Order: sequence, then structure tokens, then C-alpha cells
Amino acid sequence: MDILEKIGDTVTTKGKEVADKAKEIAEIANLRSQIATCEEVIKKNYLEIGKLYYELYGDMTEDSFEKQCKAIKNARHGVEELQQKINDIKGL
Repeated sequence: MDILEKIGDTVTTKGKEVADKAKEIAEIANLRSQIATCEEVIKKNYLEIGKLYYELYGDMTEDSFEKQCKAIKNARHGVEELQQKINDIKGL
């Protein structure tokens, strides 16, 4: 086998290795994207469960949720006050 054939075989082999690695990286990226989508669905549903719980039981909370419900009430009150200040600035 002459030197050009050896170089050609080496380039072909390395090219295949690079292509395989690129395919592997793309597949991993795709799977990570799917994982992120699943985690986003989980997060969204956790938030919906929490919101529903607060709407149903926010005024009669168990001790384990009292701190969070109080924080939500305080934050909502803060939003109302800030929105009123915005309305005052706008002259509404």
C-alpha cells in the first residue's frame, strides 16, 4: 500500500469517527431538549397544583403551608399597591 492510500484510509477513518461523534452529540442534544421539555411540563403542573391548592385552601392552611400562603397574600397585596402607584402616575 503506498503512502497516498494510507493517508486516504486514515482520512476516511477519521472522517467517519468525526461524523459518528457529531451524530452522537446531536442525538444527546436532542435528548437533553426532550428532558428540558418534560421538566418544564413538570414545573408547570407543580405550579398549577400549588395555585389550585392556594385558591381552595389558602384561608385554612395547614401548618406546613402557612408560611407560603402568607407570603403569597403579602406579595399579592404588594402587587396591588404597586399597581395603584402606577395608575396614580398615569393619572388613572
